[in-house]
Amino acid sequence: MPLALSTARRQVLHDLYADHHAWLLNWLRKRLQHRESAADLMQDTFLQLIGRPEAPDRLQQPRAWLTIVAKGLMVDRLRRHRLEQAYLQVLACQGEAFEVSPEERLQLLETLMRIDALLDGLPAKVRSAYLLSRLEGLPYRDIARHLGVSLSSVEKYMATAMHHCYRACLS
Repeated sequence: MPLALSTARRQVLHDLYADHHAWLLNWLRKRLQHRESAADLMQDTFLQLIGRPEAPDRLQQPRAWLTIVAKGLMVDRLRRHRLEQAYLQVLACQGEAFEVSPEERLQLLETLMRIDALLDGLPAKVRSAYLLSRLEGLPYRDIARHLGVSLSSVEKYMATAMHHCYRACLS
């Protein structure tokens, strides 16, 4: 469903793009070392801005605003790349008996990305405890040993993680 942008909003975004796209592209090239990736990320940055509510206070410092959005997208891409690499390594270890189609692979990667985003913001030990429990099937005692914490800490971590997931699903 296309976004209905007011004429004024459209003009603000047009001016922002016209005035700063070359600067942002150069900024991204320096960090990514790859021209095509920088161009893709620059376009994604401006696409993100289309979907955001207008923030006039941030338009006073448009390069700072663009930098924040672009950095967030770079982090998202890096996370996705790391998840993909870990997933591909696991698949390679499974052998031919665990072949999946490209469609299934994409669906699994998207699911991993949603899980990663859902658990984002949790402290490292809480996140680790939750993943060890849910993905590895480890009992709480083994998780406590693995993390070097008490059993009651693992119970608190799991309660925190489940509460976090519940709140995220409600929003």
